[in-house]
Amino acid sequence: MTSEKGSSTQDATLRRRIKPWEFEIFFDPRQLRKETCLLYEIKWGTSHKVWRNLGQNTTKHVEVNFIEKFTSERKLCPSISCSITWFLSWSPCWECSKAIREFLRQHPNVTLVIYVARLFQHMDQRNRQGLKDLILSGITVQIMRVSEYHHCWRNFVSYSPGEETYWPRYPPLWMMMYALELHCIILSLPPCLKISRRCQHQLTLFSLTPQKCHYQMIPPYILLATGLIEPPMTWR
Repeated sequence: MTSEKGSSTQDATLRRRIKPWEFEIFFDPRQLRKETCLLYEIKWGTSHKVWRNLGQNTTKHVEVNFIEKFTSERKLCPSISCSITWFLSWSPCWECSKAIREFLRQHPNVTLVIYVARLFQHMDQRNRQGLKDLILSGITVQIMRVSEYHHCWRNFVSYSPGEETYWPRYPPLWMMMYALELHCIILSLPPCLKISRRCQHQLTLFSLTPQKCHYQMIPPYILLATGLIEPPMTWR
């Protein structure tokens, strides 16, 4: 694939790509779009070949749709490892977190890494515990960073010619605020990130309400990136 050709029609994954505007709307961390989009990659054994596809909510959440489709279409061989990577526009709810853990319990040869653009209803204690249980069970859950956005743009989006190196340049602050809140969940700290909407103006407001425990336990680089602490001054 070259920047001159864009996402070429010779690309076998083209039918499984989404439009640039869809990617930007679904994965913009500043927007609270209700639907969830899943972009995923699957690798088998020692093969370097990656199989990519995408999914969205139906009458069921997209995580459950993936698990049901994956298990119904394949007879998993316990001797062959399977590596799955998810890029989710929303983190799993507590019920989906439970389904994910059960799926991996039944298939120990499968490993799963989850990247999320936003945290779903993170003030709900059930969702917080669900994410923490995923992580404690050995599943990697991380907030999408610049590198993940770039990877998804290159491999899942039907971008136009000349836009291969372009990706939606969301402000890093929003990524770091969600990363801060994910650390709060992992460390069993009270919520720090507050999200509210002013419907009359269709505005989404993000604010941080740190407590003493947050300053004591959250990694300094995240506190710096979110502006909760100032960098040390160097005098010469």
